Amino acid sequence: MKRVLLLTGKPGTGKTALIKETLAGTKVKGGGFYTEEIRTGGIRQGFRIVTLDGQEATLAHVGISSPHQVSKYRVDTDALDRVGVTALRLALKENDVIVIDEIGKMELLSPQFREAVTQAINSGKKVLGTIMLNPHPFADEIKRHPEVETLLVTRDNRPDVMRKVLNWLTEKVN
Repeated sequence: MKRVLLLTGKPGTGKTALIKETLAGTKVKGGGFYTEEIRTGGIRQGFRIVTLDGQEATLAHVGISSPHQVSKYRVDTDALDRVGVTALRLALKENDVIVIDEIGKMELLSPQFREAVTQAINSGKKVLGTIMLNPHPFADEIKRHPEVETLLVTRDNRPDVMRKVLNWLTEKVN
C-alpha cells in the first residue's frame, strides 16, 4: 500500500468514524484533525474542527459572518488556519501519522490549508485522511499523486475498508 491513504465517498458513509475507530484500535501516535457536525435539535447547523489533542474550533456555521460560503454554511478560514493548519504543522514534526479529515470544499478555501496538505503528502510520513468525492482541481491533483491511494467507502464495504486501514496503519513505511 502507498504512504498516503485517503478515504472518499458520499456523506454519511462513516469515513470520519472509520478513521477515529482505526486510530483507537492501534498504538499509532497520530496528529492532525477531524471534522464533526454541529447539530441543534437534530438539524445540522455547521461543522467543527477537533484536533487529535483536543483543540476545537468552528469551521463553518449557518450563524457566523464570513465572506466565504459553501452551501448554506459560512466558512471561518481563520479558525481553520489557527486550529487545523497548526495541528497539521505540529503533526508533521511530532507524529507517526498525520490525520487530515477532510480535504473538502470548505477547507480548500484556505491557501494555508492547501500548503499544509501538500507538505504532509510530501513529508515521507504516513497520512490518513478523507477527501471530497466530487471533482475539484486541487483535490483531483492530490488523488493523482503517486504516493496517494484512495479508497471509496460505502455502507456495504465499510468493514473491508476498516480492515485495510488497520493493516495499513500497522505496516512500516519503506
